[in-house]
Amino acid sequence: MGPLVYDITRLVLRVFNRTPNGIDRVDFALANHFIDPARSDRLGALLTPFGPRVLDAAAAREAIDNIRRHWGEDEDPDSDAHLREVAAAIDGAPTAARRVAKARTGQYAQALAWLKRRGFSLGASPRARLGVGGTYLNVSQFPLQFDVCFRWQARLGVDPVFFIHDLLPLETPEYFRPAERPRHQSRLVTLARRGRAAIVSTHVVREALRRRLADLGRPDMPMLVAPLPADPIFSQKPALEAAVGRRPYFLICGTIEPRKNHLLLLQVWRDIVARLGEAAPILVVVGVRGWENEHVIDLLERCPSLREHVIEASGLPTPSVRRLLSGARALLMPSFAEGYGLPVVEALAAGTPVIASDIATFREIGGGRLLAIDPTDGPKWREAICAFAADGSPERRELLARSAGYAAPAWSSFFAAVEDFIGGLKRAEAGAPYPAA
Repeated sequence: MGPLVYDITRLVLRVFNRTPNGIDRVDFALANHFIDPARSDRLGALLTPFGPRVLDAAAAREAIDNIRRHWGEDEDPDSDAHLREVAAAIDGAPTAARRVAKARTGQYAQALAWLKRRGFSLGASPRARLGVGGTYLNVSQFPLQFDVCFRWQARLGVDPVFFIHDLLPLETPEYFRPAERPRHQSRLVTLARRGRAAIVSTHVVREALRRRLADLGRPDMPMLVAPLPADPIFSQKPALEAAVGRRPYFLICGTIEPRKNHLLLLQVWRDIVARLGEAAPILVVVGVRGWENEHVIDLLERCPSLREHVIEASGLPTPSVRRLLSGARALLMPSFAEGYGLPVVEALAAGTPVIASDIATFREIGGGRLLAIDPTDGPKWREAICAFAADGSPERRELLARSAGYAAPAWSSFFAAVEDFIGGLKRAEAGAPYPAA
């Protein structure tokens, strides 16, 4: 079968970000599984301006472990001062900040120390390390838009397998920066030209990708649909967990960008505050500020009625997000479009109700366990939020009952499916029949 080479390029560069996004979490989880120092056939890859470099598993594993520490993914929520700031804001403490941004320190020193230990040459050339044959796995889509970065694989007989998270920049370009549409199209051109196979997380993405690949001359590319699990921490049920805040609050998780539809929620919240005054619930916006969000930022910074009822929180590690989620009346996901929706899976795994957009992706991953509302129907969102905010809400109890039997996708099954899929590619090359995707 040959070695499996896992691309850690994007993970290494995430030392400049203080918290992981959804793709980062998936990328890390797969890197953590596939980069095993105990196995000589598992290696890491870095795509550098000077060409591709291959690292032994110990060096690659050290790099990604440094990133996890940098993100603070193992921090205890009880020791997180920034989570305490959010809790104080939820409870209306007069001195509490309404925007909590957790910074990271020491990232450059860690990166330089790793380079010093491992050498500035960053491993060996693919030919020197791999010989001929093997599988290259890229989960981050970076830098798939640059075809030149992937020519070496064909020369060495290495099969490139790519995880494609969504096609949203092509399907809904109005929600992205103008440059993202041609960039994503270039990714698909590279996939069609260089890719041996693709992995996606939903049937919705698979069908969209099949159509695009057919247009690019690759209608029969092998494709695995593997629903993404949540971090195991979301399924853990602590015997005793400190409450985050005493007032009712809701969460929305994700980068503040147009397709996440924060604008609708803020307008709904302004209306709820006008109706209920101080009795209005709190909205906690978990995520960094993204792009093309001027109207959202104006409301966050300049709307007097929202100042005491909306809190921004960015840079929180996953354990602290889990703690926030456990006490929320519901997770709110009014997105116009999603490739998957990892926060939905995380909330369901944690036993938190989910109110989400009535879109195909959420119907696939959540089924009847979500309260689905049209993402443009402000009055229905307001009605649902007010109902769930009430103590002893029958609507919330009913949704909790519907989602009680939810079984989150398991990482063990996910990894087994990916391993079997990659093994099947090699068996097909040897002449054995490969099952249809």
